[in-house]
Amino acid sequence: MKRCSAMHAFAVLPDDATIHDLEFSTPRPEGRQVLLKVMRAGVCHTDTHLREGGYDLGSRGHMSMKDRGIQYPMVLGHEVVGVVEQVGADVASVSAGDVRLIYPWIGCGTCRQCREGHDNRCAAGQNLGVARHGGYAEYIIVPDEKYLVDIEGLDPSWAATLACSGLTAHSAVDKVLPLEPDEPVVIFGAGGLGLTAIAILRARGHRNICAVDVAERNLALARDMGATSTVLSGAGSGAADIQRAAGGPASAVVDFVNNGATATAAFDALAKAGTMVQVGLFGGEVTLPTAMLALRMIRIEGSFVGALSQLQDLVRIAKAGELPTIPVSERTLSAAEVSRALDDLTAGGIAGRIVLTA
Repeated sequence: MKRCSAMHAFAVLPDDATIHDLEFSTPRPEGRQVLLKVMRAGVCHTDTHLREGGYDLGSRGHMSMKDRGIQYPMVLGHEVVGVVEQVGADVASVSAGDVRLIYPWIGCGTCRQCREGHDNRCAAGQNLGVARHGGYAEYIIVPDEKYLVDIEGLDPSWAATLACSGLTAHSAVDKVLPLEPDEPVVIFGAGGLGLTAIAILRARGHRNICAVDVAERNLALARDMGATSTVLSGAGSGAADIQRAAGGPASAVVDFVNNGATATAAFDALAKAGTMVQVGLFGGEVTLPTAMLALRMIRIEGSFVGALSQLQDLVRIAKAGELPTIPVSERTLSAAEVSRALDDLTAGGIAGRIVLTA
């Protein structure tokens, strides 16, 4: 990959939570590569964990990104909409000036999962904003034109969130449906992902959705998005409150928090033969009675983002006007605003999603 002029990027260094304004050489695309000028970059809880250097594994300690071979400085940002600046010689589907949403969950391209279209399952993932420089920058290079999705007619700030929060919610909902429309489905966490999941469930005709969150403001938004019942989580609340609000044991639970407390409550709230989808990366661990897994026939499944085909499906749903928009707060793309946005997410209390605009 040849290089040309300089660009600014807002990056983290190892063992340093500061967001640094650094200068990099602007990549020049070759082959099927595409260079885009960043227009929008969504801010995700995953970015807060990456800035911290890894993930909490409970009694197993801490999973360090540095020890896993992630290269620093790291330019975060994986919810990106950009305008095509330059294309490689073999690119045929886009040209300069086209606005595209980027699918960032890029695999090695050669393993079975990648060949079958499941880049997000690749054990050697090259995800943008993690293993490759992401969207908190002036420009971003995408390794193949196939990872670009046309969002014509959509608000670019909202569209940016579809690459992660939208896709993650869509993929998780796929793992619990189909169900009878009135069977209880419980959503833990009514932030950007949870609100999107509620909107998708409603768009797909589901009528019994219970949202659980620690903030009443988030629960109010959940009701606006279509939740039929809500539970304010806290000291003294638990699975019995959730089942009572939902009208009975849950046929499925999607946990967008996924810490020890929520995972325990999710398991206890489930009906026999229920499904528990674990999405969040807040960390910790949970102890479950193994006999009850068998006796109650509980299915537990982890879910990490989704496939390119699922993002394309989600964008089609959005273009058809069948996906309600979630609240989006716009801020300027800069080192200071990246830092402030990550601090705000870490502290909690953000309604919907933050999107940085260039």
